[in-house]
Amino acid sequence: MTQPIETFSEEARGHGRRPTMKEVAAVAGVSLSTVSRVINGGPTVRADLAERVDRAVELLGYRQNLTASSLRRADGLSASVGLIYEDVSNPFFAAVHRGVEEVARERGVLTFAGSSDELPERERDLAQSFGARGVDGLIIAPASTDHSYLLRDRAAGVALVFVDRPGRFIDADAALADNAGGARQAVAHLVAGGHRRIGFLGDRPELYTSGERLRGYREALAAHGLPAPESLIRHTLPRAADAYERTRDLLLGPEPPTALFTSQNLITIQAAQAIHDLGRQRSLALVGFDDIALAGLLDPGLTVISQNAAGLGRAAAELLFDRLDGEVGPSRTVVLPTILIARGSGELPPPPGAGA
Repeated sequence: MTQPIETFSEEARGHGRRPTMKEVAAVAGVSLSTVSRVINGGPTVRADLAERVDRAVELLGYRQNLTASSLRRADGLSASVGLIYEDVSNPFFAAVHRGVEEVARERGVLTFAGSSDELPERERDLAQSFGARGVDGLIIAPASTDHSYLLRDRAAGVALVFVDRPGRFIDADAALADNAGGARQAVAHLVAGGHRRIGFLGDRPELYTSGERLRGYREALAAHGLPAPESLIRHTLPRAADAYERTRDLLLGPEPPTALFTSQNLITIQAAQAIHDLGRQRSLALVGFDDIALAGLLDPGLTVISQNAAGLGRAAAELLFDRLDGEVGPSRTVVLPTILIARGSGELPPPPGAGA
């Protein structure tokens, strides 16, 4: 007959440290060696005992600590944090990572990073893997639309901060850029140059950053009494896989725009290539969101809305270490401003006689 397992309230589980195997054994009413065999896939354990261990693991929110045998600091921290980005090869996230490292290095803390590839299940797997390795905190550029799965890790003492985008269904600190404000600035700049038909090329609309930049685009057009017809708006596949074709489709349509606002760095790169291949680089104005390497060496130079990626990383790291230092209270959101860098492409005038 299956014996009952003692239950614990959320408050009892959220004691600010990671549950141990010894505690799992106590709750399950089995020996420590039994817990070890179940968790590590050792010799066969009776089904009823394995079930009790599994239930205790779930109840306590236990995560296997793969660094348990290594030297840890006297305060119980591992001096490491995990970072989860869309793609660590994206120059934007590389700069964010560098900002985190600058803060972490001053504290003697190592950083480990992984790419979610914008897949919620991959993000969750990475978070669990980092947790199993005993990281003290997580900094996540979220792909998932539900981060309640992280509640158990935070209750176990893992600090949590979101960067670039806020989390969903969890109250946590975040470091963000002023996405809508930057988009408004880009569109206002093009309107000031005489453009009335301004296209938008963005990432998937369900992403927070893409949605905010689309909102800023529409708000800027409305503020100047201009329409935002759906015929001028295009969204790309994940990771800008089809941005080149989306740009050609927009520019070769029956009523093409005289200017284009591209709302992500990888999209901007492909759009600029399509514009060049169509021979439109000196007749179509272009403003991109995010700076890119060698943007000033193009002809004309690329006008961008630049966000402080390294600053986002530093802000996220400072929020994280504040929590690790004992900061309590409501979650905080830091919003960093963007700046417009005019290099030539965004200052091209509309063709003579171009109508609204």
